[in-house]
Amino acid sequence: MNTVTLASDPEDAAAVEAVEAHHTHLAGELAGRVSVLLDTAARNPAGAEAARASLAAFCERELLPHAAAEEAALYPAAHGTKEARLLVDGMLAEHRRLAGLVAAVRSAPTAVHAAAEGRALQVLFEEHLDKENHLILPLIAGSTEVSLAELLAGMHDLLGGHEHGEDGQEAGGGCGGHCTCGETEEEADPELDVREVPHAIRHATVFGALGAVPAGRAMVLVAPHDPKPLLAQIEDRNPGVFSVEYLERGPEAWRLRLSHR
Repeated sequence: MNTVTLASDPEDAAAVEAVEAHHTHLAGELAGRVSVLLDTAARNPAGAEAARASLAAFCERELLPHAAAEEAALYPAAHGTKEARLLVDGMLAEHRRLAGLVAAVRSAPTAVHAAAEGRALQVLFEEHLDKENHLILPLIAGSTEVSLAELLAGMHDLLGGHEHGEDGQEAGGGCGGHCTCGETEEEADPELDVREVPHAIRHATVFGALGAVPAGRAMVLVAPHDPKPLLAQIEDRNPGVFSVEYLERGPEAWRLRLSHR
């Protein structure tokens, strides 16, 4: 996502940056939710339904509408070029596969199976975004015949707009009270270790993971340093929703329990 894209004008350059920034947000939040589902399914499969529901709901609310917006705005312009026609056909096929994996997360017979489907979804989506960032966007932005900025005008599903729960669901996430989460008091809190997560998506990964933590439950965050700026962002996004307890203060790792009130 750090590749320089040559655009035909400043407006197109800004549009590229906006799309890539939203791609980073989507990839990070998806990774966070998948991580929570994997960890919870391994520790306590019976208590992982909240994480499964959160992952599926996120994909249906943001990932799949984003794909549909791409098909409406970006892909026709790229498909009209000889050099990208086969690439776009492949990208459309990947959209169908992504939708199938989201459905598989919903319908998998167990939380462990759902976690496996979620991990496959994450890998495919990250590869898909890489091709969009490095192949599709540069092709359109560099064209003097097509304005990327005009193509994306009003396309909130491509440029963002759902990060703060505009669909009515609380940004702090959770299952909305439609599952059995929290019934077993001895359930271990899911743990998210971000020390190996790429810096570009680290905060978004934490936001996504917190979105999978239902009210009354907690998540343990493992960070390479004291994450004070991140904690400030969490509070800005969800005022008063999460309480913080330091479990370990370095020097190699900081461990914090983030409890959803």
